Amino acid sequence: MGVRARVLLCWLQVLCAVVFGDVWKVEVESKMDALVSSCVVLPCTFKYPAQEQPSSRIKGMWHTQTNMEDYIYNNDPARVKDSFKGRTKLIGSLGALNCSLEIDGVRNHDNGPYCFRVELETSIKDKYSFVQNCVTIKMIEKASKPELLAETSVAEGQPAIFKCSVRHTCTSHQPTLSWNHPGTTIMSYKDIGHGNWEAESILTFIPTKEDDHSSVTCTVKYHGSVEGEMQATHHITVKEQATLSHILIPTISGLGAALLVGLLCFFVVKRYKNRIAELQSRNDNGMWSRLSRMSRRFRSGEGSSGTGGREQGQVPKNF
Repeated sequence: MGVRARVLLCWLQVLCAVVFGDVWKVEVESKMDALVSSCVVLPCTFKYPAQEQPSSRIKGMWHTQTNMEDYIYNNDPARVKDSFKGRTKLIGSLGALNCSLEIDGVRNHDNGPYCFRVELETSIKDKYSFVQNCVTIKMIEKASKPELLAETSVAEGQPAIFKCSVRHTCTSHQPTLSWNHPGTTIMSYKDIGHGNWEAESILTFIPTKEDDHSSVTCTVKYHGSVEGEMQATHHITVKEQATLSHILIPTISGLGAALLVGLLCFFVVKRYKNRIAELQSRNDNGMWSRLSRMSRRFRSGEGSSGTGGREQGQVPKNF
């Protein structure tokens, strides 16, 4: 086909898009990301005006936007571009109106844009290329590090949960996530829209003292020879579990300290009281001693006075 004929055919396709756009329809993501060396799935659904046909009577193909005969996928492998041979396939059922395409071994020049074309065997007129709804691919040379979520400090003896996830655009070959720590793992895949998916792994284990100041690492494995950061590491500390000894030891220590202080206070008070009693006793003894001496002196004084009186009043018998 000459260049002039191709241009005329493109204009014809544009005209058909305006006239028959309400019956010939396709839904694709206009922009997609793809990891170089991995794979990418271009989501695609379509609609045609004719009566519903089985897959065997529908031909689906993908071509470049600038040349409708430049096929990156065709059910006849001989018509596929050499650079795409063996790397593309339809992963949907055309009978179910699913025209999704997988491109494997993505190369950094597989940018596109790429468009879907459908041909029905019901009539030679039932053919349509959706050149106004094509897909452009953005190449990601290196993978980003997985996202790892977890608590920095975990409790000994209590379940600890770690979540690791990556986003990708290859649903036909989902990435896998693994851990360097034993435990129970749950793997899940979630459609987050626009051809993007999230792979998530949840690790649950019971931390012990040996896990204190250790690391938990999540590793992602993509389909193909992908380069980039494949690991995410999370450092953890383990809070020691409170046991009976942890409760009794501080309690006994507190009671022992209180008892010791009580005993010290008791002996100090007792000694103080004894000292007071001793001082009082000394004071009392000194007072009684002084009173006793005074009393003896007083009696001694009275006796001396009485004797002298009698001696003066007596008359010697010899005279």
